[in-house]
Amino acid sequence: MEKRLSRYIWTHTRGQQLWILLVVAVSMVPYFLSFDLPKQIVNGPIQGEGFDRPGATQTFMNISFDLPWLGTVSLYDGIDLTRMQTLFALSMVFLILVIINGLFKFYINTYKGRLGERLLRRIRFELVDRILRFPPNQFKRMKGAEVSSMVKDEVEPLGGFTGDAFVQPAMLGGQALTALIFIFIQNAWLGLIAALMVGVQAVIIPRMRRRLLVLGRERQITARELAGRVSEIVDGIGTIHSFDTSNYERADIASRLGRIYKIRYDLYQWKFLVKFINNFLAQLTPFLFYCIGGYLALQGRLDIGQLVAVISAYKDLPGPLKDLIDWDQTRQDVQVKYVQVVEQFSVDQTMDPAVQAIAIGTAGVLATPLAAVNLSVADDSGAKLLDRVSVQLNPGETIAIIGGAASGGDMLAEALGRVTWPESGKITAGGDDILTLPESVTGRAISYVSADAYFFYGSLRDNLLYGLKHAPLKDFPYKGSDAAHRKWEIGEAKLAGNPDHDVKSDWIDYKAADATDREDLFTPVLSVLDTVQLSKDILDLALRSTVSPKDYPGLAQGIVEMRHALREELDEAGLRSLVVAFEPGAYNTEATVGENLLFGTATGPGLMGKAIGKNVYFRSVVRESGLDRIMFDMGYSIAENAVELFADLPADHPFFQQLTFMTADDIPEYQMLLQKLKGRGFEAASEDERGAIIRLSFRYIEPRHRFGLLTDELMAKIVDVRRQFHEGLPEEMRGDIERYDPEHYLASASLMDNILFGRISHKHSDGSKRIRSIVSSLLNSLGLLEQVIDIGLDFNLGAGGRRLTAVQRQKLNLARALVRNSDYYIFNRPLPGLDHRLQDEIVHDVLKLVRRNGRNPAVIWVLSNTTLSNLFDRVLVFDRGMLVEDGAPDVLAENNGIFKELVSS
Repeated sequence: MEKRLSRYIWTHTRGQQLWILLVVAVSMVPYFLSFDLPKQIVNGPIQGEGFDRPGATQTFMNISFDLPWLGTVSLYDGIDLTRMQTLFALSMVFLILVIINGLFKFYINTYKGRLGERLLRRIRFELVDRILRFPPNQFKRMKGAEVSSMVKDEVEPLGGFTGDAFVQPAMLGGQALTALIFIFIQNAWLGLIAALMVGVQAVIIPRMRRRLLVLGRERQITARELAGRVSEIVDGIGTIHSFDTSNYERADIASRLGRIYKIRYDLYQWKFLVKFINNFLAQLTPFLFYCIGGYLALQGRLDIGQLVAVISAYKDLPGPLKDLIDWDQTRQDVQVKYVQVVEQFSVDQTMDPAVQAIAIGTAGVLATPLAAVNLSVADDSGAKLLDRVSVQLNPGETIAIIGGAASGGDMLAEALGRVTWPESGKITAGGDDILTLPESVTGRAISYVSADAYFFYGSLRDNLLYGLKHAPLKDFPYKGSDAAHRKWEIGEAKLAGNPDHDVKSDWIDYKAADATDREDLFTPVLSVLDTVQLSKDILDLALRSTVSPKDYPGLAQGIVEMRHALREELDEAGLRSLVVAFEPGAYNTEATVGENLLFGTATGPGLMGKAIGKNVYFRSVVRESGLDRIMFDMGYSIAENAVELFADLPADHPFFQQLTFMTADDIPEYQMLLQKLKGRGFEAASEDERGAIIRLSFRYIEPRHRFGLLTDELMAKIVDVRRQFHEGLPEEMRGDIERYDPEHYLASASLMDNILFGRISHKHSDGSKRIRSIVSSLLNSLGLLEQVIDIGLDFNLGAGGRRLTAVQRQKLNLARALVRNSDYYIFNRPLPGLDHRLQDEIVHDVLKLVRRNGRNPAVIWVLSNTTLSNLFDRVLVFDRGMLVEDGAPDVLAENNGIFKELVSS
């Protein structure tokens, strides 16, 4: 990268800089005229110079030039104006000059801003582009937060400086020089004073500001390190909690913040000292002007108009001068920042941009065979992980790689997948080093999977299809104003040196997934999900999701039909009691008291969670019906039973898993509350105490908790209060609750709740498992399975895919590679979290899947379970970084070598 910022700016903005410099030069003309005009106004119409007698006039706006050989050339003879008319005319010209100067500044500043933002966009893109071309080992030395901080924050000042790099000194210097020349023209002594003070400021202030640059650099580095440290805390939060090191981390952060505070405090002290001295020098000059200029005016050596014009001109001199000094400091500051960024992003062995050039059409074919030639791989300490390995991998072969811990087989897989670069030797494809081949060829022909999976923030679908997004294959159909905006985006991207590819285009390579379009893609995707046994997980995610029927037309009606089909299925199987349905006129014994009372799902904040206990209307209905006292007594009994049964048990006792209305931490609080309210009842309790007691009854389920507190009379009472609540519901609260209705889909409830429209009975220990099996079968028979799994694919994975379990992430990572066709599949222990039985099933199914549609890719699999070696045509055995055995599994088994030892163990 270019080392000097000014050269980088000039290289990429030369044409725009020349144009704006021309505009600045033109703007100096009205700027100079605005200095001379106050003198003309004061000396002319105000003091009467040229208007010696009443009724005298002067020519206004006479435009003529004396040219060599041509003589006097008159463009406009002007008009004669009286003294008063001249005053107003000159004042009007002054106003026009103010507007013109303002418009020049507006245009220049706007142009500079646009210029700066374009270059900022360019440099940020170049930095990210370089990150994408870094060698893999570079990322082991970098902290993501520090790099992102540099791209986002540290180059931000460069954009602001770009527009000022050449224009600001030209404009400010031009303004200062114009004002200084004007002062010299009026009086040489005053001009010398102004020039002397300008020289003092130009010498002293920049020297004092050097300390600010040092402190600013220290502040930048410490802030970057803090960002990296906070990122480490976020990534390692599990480790911190596991080893009780949170206070150590607090001490470390406090120390870093203290250092940053000290630097910033010193920075502020020095900054305002410099500002004080600069302001003092700026105000000293007007003092000298008033003294010396006033003296000269009294001596008659300087007229009042000139003195006013000089003071007015000097008024505009400190501003440009101060800004020019500020510009010089900013220049040095951003140069330091730019150099630091360049140093961080200047990495050896960065990929050639041509390697990552986009290939929208046919990418090309990977030559065969794939081979390792005298391949050696070392870690950062120089220890050999792989030592001079040579092996050839032919198309269509299935190859197992086995070995003990740190045997080196996994490093060969990493080198084949290009996630590790060789120390010596190379990986070749048809004799060509794959590191020199375009990624559009190697990245599509070779699919590499390891257990170390990363997923981007977004939906499961986006991450599953990520390996198919190589190039924009179909443009997004923009219309009207959107099309005009897209055209503007393309133009701006080109001016900023960015690619103009549209992220909204269809980037999915359907052909690589054996599909023709998005609708046709689901079948191969489902086949892959079944192969890695992820379909059930996605189905569960979908059934737990809340889905708006507007997003999936026809789904609501299908779910309601399935609800009735489930009842019929349970009746035919003699399992009617497995699910207790919600019925408008009945109490659901398997639901909580609160669910029975509300009989619907809350959609407004006034009825959600604890807020319902403070809702004025709800409390009035409960109070008028007398149910509040009944619920209080019920809650009091629940508290007594819970405290009596669980008070002496440890917090981790499994009995607490049965408590839905109270946690182990709540026991002491309710114990104290019971002692306080003992024998005093409802009236003696405060509002908060009543709420705490009644809350227990809201979460009570008789078949689960079995305290014998729900009588038929009480259940009937709750159903009656429910009726009163819904009948008298105020109009403004109608949208805050979605009432249970057996013939309607509940948009605020999960899919599973909509299908069940009830609660699973606690009488059946395996009820949830049996229900899921029946629901899955019904979804398939009713043609809803694909639509529901499609909903599951929209599940948001969160940051890094953390909303999935470790096993689910491993399965998804494997599916991401299998969903696309490749010539070589390299699996580097992709499923360490699964037991051997599941690994066995998935390996079998994967080997079948990759042969679909008559295809015959090569499969290289680093096995955790060595007993699966017999599924492969060939086995590579590694030991201590060396290839020690190579052959068919049955042949190797006959030898008394390492292979036989590994398989037998």
